[in-house]
Amino acid sequence: SHFLSLSLQAKMSRPVQARRLEGIDKNIWVEFVKLAATYSTVNLGQGFPDFPPPDFLKEAFVGALSGENQMLHQYTRAFGHPPLVKILAQFFGKLLGRDLDPMTDVMVTVGAYQALFCCFQAFVDEGDEVIIIEPFFDCYEPMVKMAGGTPVFVPLRPKAPKDGKLMSSADWQLDPAELASKFSERTKAIVLNSPNNPLGKVFSRGELELIADLCVKHDILCISDEVYEWLVYDGKEHIRIASLHGMWDRTVIIGSAGKTFSATGWKVGWTVGPNRLLRHLRTMHQNSVYHCATVAQEAVAQGFQRELERYGKPDSYFVQLPKELQQKRDWLVQSLDAVGMKPIVPEGTYFLVADISEFKSDVPDVPDSDEPYDSRFAKWMVKNKGLAAIPLSAFYCGPHKNNYNHFIRFCFAKEEATLKAANDILQKWKREKTSP
Repeated sequence: SHFLSLSLQAKMSRPVQARRLEGIDKNIWVEFVKLAATYSTVNLGQGFPDFPPPDFLKEAFVGALSGENQMLHQYTRAFGHPPLVKILAQFFGKLLGRDLDPMTDVMVTVGAYQALFCCFQAFVDEGDEVIIIEPFFDCYEPMVKMAGGTPVFVPLRPKAPKDGKLMSSADWQLDPAELASKFSERTKAIVLNSPNNPLGKVFSRGELELIADLCVKHDILCISDEVYEWLVYDGKEHIRIASLHGMWDRTVIIGSAGKTFSATGWKVGWTVGPNRLLRHLRTMHQNSVYHCATVAQEAVAQGFQRELERYGKPDSYFVQLPKELQQKRDWLVQSLDAVGMKPIVPEGTYFLVADISEFKSDVPDVPDSDEPYDSRFAKWMVKNKGLAAIPLSAFYCGPHKNNYNHFIRFCFAKEEATLKAANDILQKWKREKTSP
């Protein structure tokens, strides 16, 4: 019993959790990925393709793995495998019209996710404000809070389209006065995500100039999440905010091999920007992950090499992929429209948001529930219909979740068979609704 009392005393009673984790322990993906794995027959939830990356990329990986160069199994340069940073500097130098130094103006990260984490940790101090445009990719908010910063939200506001046309992601716009009102001397940075997840909005030059002018006027950093840069449709153009007047010096561009080459599990991302900003990202990176997988970086380097040679040509993957995805988008748009789940036609990305108002009668409302309606709807749908999607309220801050609670997000970067199966579920559901 002497031992027992000692071991009871030895149990920790002081809190173990760091204060920076308070209030950010819930994660929509953990919950919905688990639900999809348990119930779904058709997963249009999480944003990953269920088709393979291009052959040339897989071949590059296999070649790197089994080739003569055994150093590809060992550490490479911490801030990016030299062949990869060199080709990224060349490629993005061409896109931005400036000479980039591969050693100082590019840093490779464990996916775009770690690039974001590095940015918030490197630039945001206790009490700094960071402007986030809603709806936003959900990790921005907890990452800002973890750095001790305060997120400040500004919404894209939908304008109804004319004469019964389907709404487009372009119909969701910033109110210029409202946006300007969010900037103050406490503002350290704004996060821009174009093309935007979840709406698929591609910000126009005018919208980007509005943001750029405010950044310059208030001397603010811009964290520009451009992972869907190649996935734009209908002949739209992805404009890089760093190319606008006064913006190169204050912008970190974030990119992703996962979204660029349809290989989300490789977790190769990058940041591009001036050395004065990237040097602080390097400090963060060297004191956290230090280094990313060498073989994956080698394969991505070869993928970019191929794309540089084919830039703008019909056989470029960056030309072919958006063509294929645009067809998939159109197919899902028609499929949803036919059953009365009103789609908002995206200008870019893997994603499409649909209005579920006409399906509300199937999923009873729970008065006084803490959970937004679209979240309950999405859970009901995966459990009862086997179709997984993500509620749009997941992409809003707490106080705004109920303002946009009748939309769900679908991922259409899927095989034809997957989209067909989704269509079958929707058609059957509609027949059940209309039959007596």
